[in-house]
Amino acid sequence: MVGTLRLRGISRPVWLLSLVSLLADLSGEMVYPLIPLFLTGTLGAPAAAVGVVEGVAEGTANVTRLVSGRWADRAGVRKPFVVAGYALGALGKLLVGLSVVWPFALVGRSVDRFGKGIRGAPRDAMLADFATSEDRGRVFGFHRAMDTLGAVAGPLVGLAFLQSGAALRIVILLAVIPGILSVLAMRLVPESRLAVKHTAAAAPGHSPAHLPTAFYLLLGATTVFMIGNSSDAFLILRSKDLGLTTTLVVLAYVAYNAVYALLSLPAGIVSDRIPRVWVLLAGYLLFAGVYLGFAATDSSALVWPLFLVYGGYIALTDGVSKALVADLVPAASRSSANGLFQGFSGLAVLVASVTAGLLWDNVSERAPFYLGAGCASLAAVAILVLLWTGTFNAPREA
Repeated sequence: MVGTLRLRGISRPVWLLSLVSLLADLSGEMVYPLIPLFLTGTLGAPAAAVGVVEGVAEGTANVTRLVSGRWADRAGVRKPFVVAGYALGALGKLLVGLSVVWPFALVGRSVDRFGKGIRGAPRDAMLADFATSEDRGRVFGFHRAMDTLGAVAGPLVGLAFLQSGAALRIVILLAVIPGILSVLAMRLVPESRLAVKHTAAAAPGHSPAHLPTAFYLLLGATTVFMIGNSSDAFLILRSKDLGLTTTLVVLAYVAYNAVYALLSLPAGIVSDRIPRVWVLLAGYLLFAGVYLGFAATDSSALVWPLFLVYGGYIALTDGVSKALVADLVPAASRSSANGLFQGFSGLAVLVASVTAGLLWDNVSERAPFYLGAGCASLAAVAILVLLWTGTFNAPREA
């Protein structure tokens, strides 16, 4: 484990990386729940445009990981990619805040998410490098918990500014400040030891073409799931459609993030003690239930419990899936594997969000959620088949 100072079982580099993520997510979540309202209200965009903006933005983030992870492995460094990614995130929010038409907001969101794509896989590889096979779930769970504390604080800070009379545009521009702070804090994080020690050039057998079969089977099941996992912007629009005010929608989103923050570390610890894929499976089943609920309900009161359960789903899948990828691949290829995993997920998210926007406008507001529930159910069946065939029985990579 890199770093001698440990606080409550977590090393200093992990604490610092988690603080950086907290600041970045505070910045991002000041903006994110307001984006569909800013697009449709301030800029006059249709729901289909929301799907395009969020689909392209999230797709950009994840597709970028396809190359950033490989670049980081080949360069033998992770930190410069992470610093650049957080800097682009701050720039993207500035561009969104200055937008006067929705295509310009699309550019800003794409720059923001391009930064996320550059930093995501190398940062996750750094976290894996700073962990061991015995505490990897705890490390990723702690990081996701800290990240999500920022996600809880961000909407509350944004809502406070809105309640004080600030326009949506002003709140988005103010979100640039914690984004800049995250870049400054990232300078305190050391480069990971394994990044310096291993490179893709030094380990040609660990190229993406030679990653374990179990990794690719997990990738396939996850991609099926993500095809139905459209942007959370549609949960926000659905909540408004059911009668919640802007304030209540933001508070429901905060409640979701609070559950996510509370359960991320326990979920990671549990995944260290049992096969991680069982935790992932439970998350997929929760997602299917939540999306089925959003599709079927006519009651605004049900939005609250649905968002709370949604927080449970993300806690069971986000950090756990990253730890599972690290378990399945060699250390020298972790950035590349994370890049492939998140890149294919991103392509699926792009398809999901654009499809959701079209379904919303041309079929019904319920249709995107029926699609999501169906894809999650199919992915859960695929995971069960892989478990039955013993696909994930190999020892975890160190």
